[in-house]
Amino acid sequence: MKYRFLGDTGLLVSRLSFGSWVTFHDQMNFEKSYSILKHAYEKGINFFDNAEAYADGESEIMMGKAIAQGIKDGVWQREDLVISTKIFFGTRSGPNQCGCSRKHIIEGTKASLKRFNMDYVDLIFCHRRDVKTPIEETVRAMNFVIEQGWAFYWGTSEWNAHDIIEACEIADRLNLIRPVFDQPQYNILERSRVEYDYAPLYKKYKYGLTIWSPLAAGILTGKYSKGIPKGSRLAMEETKKVVQSNMTHITHEDQIKMADKLIPIAQEVGCSLAQLSIAWCIANEHVSTCILGATSIEQLDENLKSVEFVDKITPEIREKIDAVVQFKVRVLESAEPRFVNMMTQYL
Repeated sequence: MKYRFLGDTGLLVSRLSFGSWVTFHDQMNFEKSYSILKHAYEKGINFFDNAEAYADGESEIMMGKAIAQGIKDGVWQREDLVISTKIFFGTRSGPNQCGCSRKHIIEGTKASLKRFNMDYVDLIFCHRRDVKTPIEETVRAMNFVIEQGWAFYWGTSEWNAHDIIEACEIADRLNLIRPVFDQPQYNILERSRVEYDYAPLYKKYKYGLTIWSPLAAGILTGKYSKGIPKGSRLAMEETKKVVQSNMTHITHEDQIKMADKLIPIAQEVGCSLAQLSIAWCIANEHVSTCILGATSIEQLDENLKSVEFVDKITPEIREKIDAVVQFKVRVLESAEPRFVNMMTQYL
């Protein structure tokens, strides 16, 4: 495993990392989760991603127990790991139980740490842009979190570039700590943020990326060609809603057709479609780490092999992929309507 600096920081993260969205608690029990985390670490993965909203906090509890078990078993020490959480959605309903206000950021962070049973996380994200809270309030709150030692670095997730730039400028003006990375969706079928909107951030701020959904929720494995398999991510209604809301520019049917047409390109490279798709993501020099999800060691190992094909993502292969996808950039809203509704339902 090779490592990259996380944006403009001195922190090294594995090029491939592991995320617990929809897997911990929803698809795997503790024993299975621990065995996969342990295996991932032994394969060189050091970054493990989480969020307060995953399984309404249960995912943090399970990961925290797994980390404690690994320490007990001598697999790792806490300092060997890079652990993240994300604050915005909360774990229960209420007028101040979500968003990026100072109140929710501070209370949400403390609640996450309690669930993890840890003194700190390495990374903390604002899981979405809270359009109802001034960005300065969010910047000050995240600065406070870091000053307390509850996290070492903070970043954004699915924020627009102009909002990130405003946050950085506020931090610079007030001599506070800037956000230094984002967690956007990025894959062969969705590139708007990473390749277009964020272009100014790389040069000006060396902004880092911990990208999610490199396989477009499994579509870029080819497994949905004959329908949605039982137990797959798109068979889970909540997951399907999230995926569809983030890829409304392409119909589900068109995504599957594109995936089928990409299979011969993967065969030309000598790998599976999933491996081609992951390799394509980490071939982008701006991607600090690519977050994988897996429900078995076999699936994880298969995806980890993608690093062997990064150098084979040549300009010619890219052109063939682009000819199939014919990607068209789209203008992204500062906040999706469903998130705005979350914040306004109590007003």
